[in-house]
Amino acid sequence: MRRHLTLVLLLLGLTLSASAQKSKDHHFEVGKHLDIFNQLYKNLELLYVDTLNPKETIGTGINAMLRSLDPYTEYYAQDETKNLRMMLTGKYAGIGALIRKHQKLDRVVIDEPYANMPAAEAGLKKGDVIISIDDTLMNDKTVGYVSDHLRGEPGTSFLLKVMRPSTGKLMSFKITRRNIKLPELPYYGIREGNVGYINLNSFTEGCAKDMRRAFIDLKKQGATSLVLDLRGNGGGSEQEAVDILNLWLPKGITVVENRGKVRQANKEYKTRVEPLDTVMPMVVLVNGETASASEITSGAIQDLDRGIILGTRTYGKGLVQIPIDLPYNTNMKVTTSKYYIPSGRCIQAINYKKGSGGYREHIPDSLTKVFYTRNGREVRDGGGIKPDVEVKTDTIPNIAFYLSASGQDSTEVMFDYVVDYIAKHPTIAPAADFHLTDADWQEFKERVIQSGFTYDPVSKKQFAELVKTAKFEGYYEEAKPAFDELEKKLNHDVAFALDKHEQVIRQIVEQDIVSAYYYQAGSIEATLGFDKQLKEAIRLLKNTDEYKKLLSKE
Repeated sequence: MRRHLTLVLLLLGLTLSASAQKSKDHHFEVGKHLDIFNQLYKNLELLYVDTLNPKETIGTGINAMLRSLDPYTEYYAQDETKNLRMMLTGKYAGIGALIRKHQKLDRVVIDEPYANMPAAEAGLKKGDVIISIDDTLMNDKTVGYVSDHLRGEPGTSFLLKVMRPSTGKLMSFKITRRNIKLPELPYYGIREGNVGYINLNSFTEGCAKDMRRAFIDLKKQGATSLVLDLRGNGGGSEQEAVDILNLWLPKGITVVENRGKVRQANKEYKTRVEPLDTVMPMVVLVNGETASASEITSGAIQDLDRGIILGTRTYGKGLVQIPIDLPYNTNMKVTTSKYYIPSGRCIQAINYKKGSGGYREHIPDSLTKVFYTRNGREVRDGGGIKPDVEVKTDTIPNIAFYLSASGQDSTEVMFDYVVDYIAKHPTIAPAADFHLTDADWQEFKERVIQSGFTYDPVSKKQFAELVKTAKFEGYYEEAKPAFDELEKKLNHDVAFALDKHEQVIRQIVEQDIVSAYYYQAGSIEATLGFDKQLKEAIRLLKNTDEYKKLLSKE
């Protein structure tokens, strides 16, 4: 017995000694390379042919170091800390409007004012060309430059000069900046069959309170089931996600747990108050841009069998960051832990390998592990949240993408059409009821054709690659008649493409018009009638037996 005990103690001592030596070696390596970096920069400062800019040179080194870890660990220089604050709070001081570069005019223009914000209250409209801010001309400036000048300290005022395209008149607006909070809950309402619908686009400070008010209001309006739309929601505050889950989960339930290298990074989040409703059927809509706190929310609902997840697989961000203050009013955001949802799984999709420059390794499905929901359903870690019901959205036609994407075509034909439409129509029908007339569509179609609009059809690209391959392999001349015939059929016919994809393009134009009158809420409402995933969610909520079966083990 004594010999056995002595052997155990000896092995323990060797382990502790090896561990201590490893730690000592690590600290030595840290000190050594910091000393090397310090001496390297001193020699550059002394000997390099040109004078160095330390902010730029050392900043580049810092950013390169952080990029070798993961894309979420970031450094914020003194003049960039406002970006971190906006990320955490969703707030900034400015006028409350999206701006964009008009490629044809080569000027920055107002794209979308936000409801109840200084830009909208002052009377700025979509398409207004920004001429000057106070005494500074904006005729050759970038979007970033103009944005920086529109923002400032809350309460400060400035004179904004714009040119309104519909009249050609120069207009001046005195605008007072104020704290702008992006609408994290832009729309909610009742859909057919007493289905409540809530669109949440971020988890910024205070959004759980807004969610609570919206859900209570929907219940008062008669909602008997709920669709929570987290598509495109990139996440935010972990605590806000927990508080939102608490609306539908009992008090005292662990919904997420953080585990890191240091004890301070370990944290368990439990629901803290009594819920509003633990039985109402619900469906959560997700897609590939649903990430972070959105995945905690949808993942916990799935693991606890509280509702059905519908859509496409989520992004797969299972890492947690915290902000840290650094000297000289600088900051950093650092990954300190991974989070684990109720089944015990972490849904991180990418393994960020350390080493020379670092590299990304996407975790294949074959290496993921099986976990189980409260009802015993199989779920897996890695690769995000896989929906219980997969419903893919219809792919957008190539021509529709190029018509609607900012800066993709020099004519800006769709943007200009919408600006002109707004000028001719002081009011339009409610968001859910608005549609272009056939005459409106014909006018839009003719403007697109007459503008000389071109786009880059995928089929033509692939045809060119096929011709190149055929020539390389030596059979092009023999097959040339067939290639010529195929090329004729692939001719770039804008009018044909507009007719073929009329329904989709109409919807995009209508949504853009509606947003100018009813802002973001109206824009969302205008699309719901065509929403394939929402329609399937409503169908499931109406079918009680199918809903229950999806949440059962069988």
